[in-house]
Amino acid sequence: MSGTSEGTGSAADSIRSAITERHPVLPAAQSAPATPSATDPSSRARSELRDYRAAFNAAHLAMAVVDRDGFVLTANQALAGLLGTEPHALTHQCAADLVDLAAEARTWAAYQEVLRGRQARLRCTRRLKHPDGHSLWTEVTLGPVPGTGDVLLSVADISDRRDLQARLRHLQMHDPVTRLPNRALFFERLSTALEVSSYERGGGTGRIGLCYLDLDGFKAVNDTLGHRVGDRLLAAVAARLTQCADRTGYGRTGGHLVARLGGDEFALLVEDSTGTEQLADLARSVLAAVQEPFDLAGQRLSVSASIGVVERAAAGTSATGLMQAADTTLYWAKADGKARWTLFDPERNAHRMTRQALSSTLRPAVERDEFALEYQPLVDLESGAVRGVEALVRWKHPQFGTLTPNRFIGIAEEDGSIVQLGRWVLRTACRQARRWQLDHPSDAPVFVSVNVAVRQVWDSDLVGDVAEILAETGLAPQLLQLELTESAVMGSAGRPLQALQALSDMGVRIAIDDFGTGYSNLAYLSRLPVSVLKLDGSFVRGFRYDEGAHPNPADETIVEALVQLAHRLGLTVTAECVETAGQAARLRGVGCDTGQGWLYSRAVPPDVIARMIRRQAAAEGAPAFAAPAADGPAPHPQV
Repeated sequence: MSGTSEGTGSAADSIRSAITERHPVLPAAQSAPATPSATDPSSRARSELRDYRAAFNAAHLAMAVVDRDGFVLTANQALAGLLGTEPHALTHQCAADLVDLAAEARTWAAYQEVLRGRQARLRCTRRLKHPDGHSLWTEVTLGPVPGTGDVLLSVADISDRRDLQARLRHLQMHDPVTRLPNRALFFERLSTALEVSSYERGGGTGRIGLCYLDLDGFKAVNDTLGHRVGDRLLAAVAARLTQCADRTGYGRTGGHLVARLGGDEFALLVEDSTGTEQLADLARSVLAAVQEPFDLAGQRLSVSASIGVVERAAAGTSATGLMQAADTTLYWAKADGKARWTLFDPERNAHRMTRQALSSTLRPAVERDEFALEYQPLVDLESGAVRGVEALVRWKHPQFGTLTPNRFIGIAEEDGSIVQLGRWVLRTACRQARRWQLDHPSDAPVFVSVNVAVRQVWDSDLVGDVAEILAETGLAPQLLQLELTESAVMGSAGRPLQALQALSDMGVRIAIDDFGTGYSNLAYLSRLPVSVLKLDGSFVRGFRYDEGAHPNPADETIVEALVQLAHRLGLTVTAECVETAGQAARLRGVGCDTGQGWLYSRAVPPDVIARMIRRQAAAEGAPAFAAPAADGPAPHPQV
């Protein structure tokens, strides 16, 4: 309830001039002569005064004239009836006390301004107590009576209007299926709870918690049993959530809220929460309650729920931020297997936010030339000579610095930008390989190996792209190697197999990356147009004899068998993640052809590879990498 200044418009305005003569309301017997002379000014004035006073007393609108000191000069019968008294009993009473104008400082100040003639009008809503005990809502209006300094007070009973507004608001703010507060009321309550002033006044904990719940598989209920059964299920779930909140003590204080946000989503808002353990207890009890079978008019249903739990300080938290955190955490609960609750993890969320930021800027980054290639040597294990290089893409991100492929390739595959990025990598790598060949025409050329995602095969004309780029750069097809993961190649059929066969027929070498980690259909391997197997680094890490470790002999046996099988099929074998001289020696002993890893070099810029080629040429065929002494493993695997 608050006072606001307004313009003219009271129903009693028409009687101001007569009312404000400060004469008491006269009984009919004391009124002026009934038949005044039309030419007698004083008689005519008395007649008008009598008419205005009669109208004032007979008006249905409750009114009173108040002097400049705030005391009632005269009141009509409607006001007396509204207040449960007689008109004469209101004379000389303080008007502000009659209608509770001093309850709010702002309204009281505005009232004083009206009395002093500094403000034209005041209108406010007040809840008054009738002497018989019932309450009523009123709209109080005060405005000056011109030329007198007095004020006309009018009071309108708006209780019916308020009741109707309350009923309409309840319908507007509650869900018709579950009778719970809906999304609009939930966000209104949440916004109020997050106001810092509310905690400053009440001495609460200053924290807030939220359990954001979604039923698992609710769509199947609607699809198979119909929406009527689905609505009954929602109503039953709502009843259990309310009971659960009451049973755990959250519903009795009036400071907590169970709401349906839409569909099969519910929220339990905990104001003045005491910490994550309180929210965890609530989430556990809700999960147990929802998982109890439901009996819906002969239909027995069992459902589960996933819950995202967020608990934090209210200060500095927005409703949008809290709901985003809850929605993210609910997604985690779903992704982790459903039928569980998950607590918000700031570190996990930061990773998600970073991933989202990368996803939104990945496509434009190719156009802005934010990517660069580095190359890691592929070394002949027998001679130590550099036979080829693997192109590894780096993202020179303006915000996050240099990012390795494991930070963004997965994102690129998901959103399809891998096609555009992969085409750029392929063109850049082929152009660089051709440049090395032109710069060292008398030396054996170095081939370049480029990683290809399965989506590049499905979503683009990979064969056409490769042919175009080879023709554009002048690189021989034999100097290009394309790497696909084992899971992508094994079981290939249709378009992927046709593309691989066309590339192989063109002269391009096909390599299976990370071989040995996925499902290996060895019989199918013999029918694929593959030239190279790249053994996964997990096998190579078992070859650490020179570190005093005791590796599993099975690792060496498996690698030796794979190498022999590959050679029987006419394939060469490259070992990844070679980090020590001992590993290199053991791999060389089992017949592995080439090695790649930090023992030889990390991924380096093109000019470093050029220096390796020059050094190797200057030594007249001497190996670029002599077998070094055992020096322990590198701290991390290659990227």
